[in-house]
Amino acid sequence: MTTEPDAELIEQGRLMFAGEWKFIWASPSIETLPPMAGMEVAFAGRSNVGKSSLINALTGRNALARTSHTPGRTQELIFFESPKGSEFRLVDMPGYGYASAPKVKIASWTKLIYSFLQGRATLARVYVLIDSRHGIKDVDLDVLKSLDRSAVSYQIVLTKADQVKKSELEKVMEETQATLRKHPAAFPEILVTSSRDGEGMVELRAAMMRLFNERQ
Repeated sequence: MTTEPDAELIEQGRLMFAGEWKFIWASPSIETLPPMAGMEVAFAGRSNVGKSSLINALTGRNALARTSHTPGRTQELIFFESPKGSEFRLVDMPGYGYASAPKVKIASWTKLIYSFLQGRATLARVYVLIDSRHGIKDVDLDVLKSLDRSAVSYQIVLTKADQVKKSELEKVMEETQATLRKHPAAFPEILVTSSRDGEGMVELRAAMMRLFNERQ
């Protein structure tokens, strides 16, 4: 389900993410998005799946992306820029599945996300984060179907792998792989990560560098 990245991609990923990443933009609406430039990869997932923690672990910054125990705190599309400037950006998308948020607010976030997915030519891939402790839920399936319809390349990233027993993690991986067979638009390889101990960060960085090189 996972393949070892080659040494060159690993080194490229190390160098890219060892540099100074910075916050550049927050967009509460489609009208306020930054101009398209370079390559963007976005992170989607249920609230509290660990998106902000993953971005911090990827970039080696403790507080680049805000983390919160309050579901739905990220209510905008948050853009981070690489040391290469606008050549490469990370996008933290609003978490979904936030039952405590007002319905009007949820509708607004949903419209923003779908508009972004359908109209962003610079978006190379969406990484859909799934909590290893729970696996894919119905709300995740709705998002996968939306990505299928939007014809956006996406890949599953299992988070919080350090909090699951090996046997349980293997079961979640098998179930996730079975689900992906029903979504041919999905990238077939699953990435397994832990923001706490750094597991999978090398592979995720290398996967992004492969995309970046293809776009050059």
